[in-house]
Amino acid sequence: MTKPNYQNAQFLLSVAHLDQLPADQGIEVAFVGRSNAGKSSVLNQLTQNKNLARVSKTPGRTQLINLFTLDDHRRIADLPGYGYAKVPADIKKQWQTLLDTYLRNRHSLRGLILVMDIRHPLKEFDQNMLDWCSQCALSVHILLNKSDKLTRSAIHTTFKEVSKKIEHYPNTITLQVFSAVKGTGLDELKEKLNKWYRRDEH
Repeated sequence: MTKPNYQNAQFLLSVAHLDQLPADQGIEVAFVGRSNAGKSSVLNQLTQNKNLARVSKTPGRTQLINLFTLDDHRRIADLPGYGYAKVPADIKKQWQTLLDTYLRNRHSLRGLILVMDIRHPLKEFDQNMLDWCSQCALSVHILLNKSDKLTRSAIHTTFKEVSKKIEHYPNTITLQVFSAVKGTGLDELKEKLNKWYRRDEH
């Protein structure tokens, strides 16, 4: 299977309920992150389309699962981010249920890209996602985003600390430094995605 061209990404649909999802076929990779981790900016950098995923100065605007097609067999799922204080508790719970059910039941899901702010990694939301993925044996690739905000020394220190804290998980968890603003780590991210998109279930 040829490598996907991420610049071909096109919006497919937004879903509020799992029964609205397209057929559970092909390969999906999901992106998730706390509301202010910069997930939308990561997606826009990956696809070289600054209008693909809406970037808002008000965190928590993504309240639906947004699906984008790369080709007939491969999709990106932009999952709702939550954890922002101004989002009502009932909305958070609704998002959490949607996330959990999607991750638990979606057979075409190959892996999860977990976007963290490198200045504030492994918050409660991140820990919850890692715990759940370990229970389901789902592979995770962590992006320590916003690396442009730190010195090289601070980046190195944080990378080592996070690496150590995820060692105990039984599932495959990989880690990299990223900057959606500068494009740092973009090739490494694409390499990881390409491996997942090559894994055809048939």
